[in-house]
Amino acid sequence: MNLSHLGFSSWFQAQSPEPPNPECRIARVSAVNKNSYLLRNETCEVFAELSGSLEYFANSSLDIPTVGDWVFAQYHNDDTFAVIHGLLPRKSMLRRKTPFKKVDFQLIAANIDTALIIQACDFDFNLRRLERYLVMVNEGGIEPLLLLTKSDLVSPETVRQRIGEVNEANLHSRVIPVSNLTGEGLGQVRQLLQPAKTYCLLGSSGVGKSTLINNLVGCDQFETNLVREKDGKGRHTTTRRQLIILDEGAILIDTPGIRELANIGAEQGIGEVFADLQELSQKCRFSDCTHTRENGCALLEAVSRGEVSEERYHSYLKLLKESEVYEMSYLERRQKDREFGKRVKQVMKHYKKK
Repeated sequence: MNLSHLGFSSWFQAQSPEPPNPECRIARVSAVNKNSYLLRNETCEVFAELSGSLEYFANSSLDIPTVGDWVFAQYHNDDTFAVIHGLLPRKSMLRRKTPFKKVDFQLIAANIDTALIIQACDFDFNLRRLERYLVMVNEGGIEPLLLLTKSDLVSPETVRQRIGEVNEANLHSRVIPVSNLTGEGLGQVRQLLQPAKTYCLLGSSGVGKSTLINNLVGCDQFETNLVREKDGKGRHTTTRRQLIILDEGAILIDTPGIRELANIGAEQGIGEVFADLQELSQKCRFSDCTHTRENGCALLEAVSRGEVSEERYHSYLKLLKESEVYEMSYLERRQKDREFGKRVKQVMKHYKKK
């Protein structure tokens, strides 16, 4: 195996800077633990940790490696342990707002070619949540593919209805119904997975991500849990993000189920998911139209004529407002952090003079 089998394409070769020191080698992050990493190189996987300088000079969470990243690592103890000294440029990345009240970015994975967004045909199917996934994926420069799992639990008519709802919402994503029980759609998924390409699985707990990976791998390598019959929800089975290489050469990144999904500064992703509404907004009478009460608002007129559903219209406005508010909060916090850092440096200089 060489680095190209792990996804190190000509793009990364062209973007790769000089290593921090001659002893550093390129490796890919295959798993992230609480205080350590797992790196995959041409021959094996090795536990690693960040160098002190890389951790100290990181300006934000975006400067810290995540699963799928390419890094410069120096190996020790007969290549049984490594220290990460540098991070290579990313071709794409999946990120979201951190859960709960803290406003910061949380990296999910990096250097993804295609995101497999997984929703179940039964309780889990939710167009508004799907829009949020697509915003995140499009914002990261990643191609989306929607897999509707548990197609065996509903009627063929319901499956067709789900696909129709996605198409009617203009979400512009290919949709494949899949059953981990009967095998429906698994052949189509396998045909789409290309060697040396990286795919990330995204979805809520209990939608069948781990079972899907077991079917693609060909063995029960990953633990699965039952879901509650009353609402279709389940516990997290995957507890960490990890990189898996299939026998055919495709690379999968599994992620824990995402319960809270918010975006920061994701105007580009929102514009791609709601391209039809963005185009309509250009026809508004006023350039600063808020699309809430103005006369001559093309969006409101389209809603009143039934050309745009009220649910999709409200989702669009909510995502725009949410993204804007979180971005302002994030920038304000970063500014305060920078000002605090400057004060600390001034105090240190004062004490050094003494």
